[in-house]
Amino acid sequence: MEGTVLSKKEITEYEEFKRERREREVTFTLKRLEIDAARRETDRYALNAACDLVKKTGAAAIAVFPVNVSAARRRMGEGEPIVSCVAGGTGESLISVKKAEAKRAARQGAKEIRLVPCYSALFGGNFAYLKREIRRVKRSVKKCVLVYSLDDRSLSEAEIERGVRAACEAKADAVSVRGEIDLIMLAVRLSAGRVRVDASGVENAEQLRLLVKAGAARGMTRFAAEIEKELYCAAEEGGFVEGIPITETESGDTADRGTENEN
Repeated sequence: MEGTVLSKKEITEYEEFKRERREREVTFTLKRLEIDAARRETDRYALNAACDLVKKTGAAAIAVFPVNVSAARRRMGEGEPIVSCVAGGTGESLISVKKAEAKRAARQGAKEIRLVPCYSALFGGNFAYLKREIRRVKRSVKKCVLVYSLDDRSLSEAEIERGVRAACEAKADAVSVRGEIDLIMLAVRLSAGRVRVDASGVENAEQLRLLVKAGAARGMTRFAAEIEKELYCAAEEGGFVEGIPITETESGDTADRGTENEN
């Protein structure tokens, strides 16, 4: 059977279609990012730069400490992207203190609360306490998404599992774990769709691709500008699958299949 012959105009239109699709894929991928500005060294200038980067990249959110919620909201304006507030200090605050901090952050414009767990309860297996603090903080900020933050490097796999189970039973909206494939897969399996699973510590586009493939809905990062650059470079080379750049070793077979399907 003779192959289809495309005119120069059709070839140009097809290449433009592929270029626009890759750009949309980059935009979609960047919306999976949350920029991490919840750091002690984040002064006013660093906060403004992070907020501007959120708007430039189209990231979903910016994570800040309670002291910066109002400033971040003013810098970014109303609507999307959102401000996510890390509440709970070291984790060992009283539940009443965590509630007050989360409630104040919500009044100042935070749309997500990243609740730091009580680590002593987590380490000690006090499951009832973990669930109680999640429920009480969530009730205090009804309109906010409650993310249970389980991404501290001191947490073992068993402790993360305990935290995910507590989050599910106490009806948190999401959990955040370290950006390691095994931990993401563990959280996804345990949650069984009951909570969103986020990853922290994302350093590059390839890591983001693998984490999303493992089930992460969002990736927190301090390297959004670098990831954006990597994504656009990959898009120019045509190396994309489902919105995430594929590796060099995968690109040949996948690109061929994609071309066959499009033709």
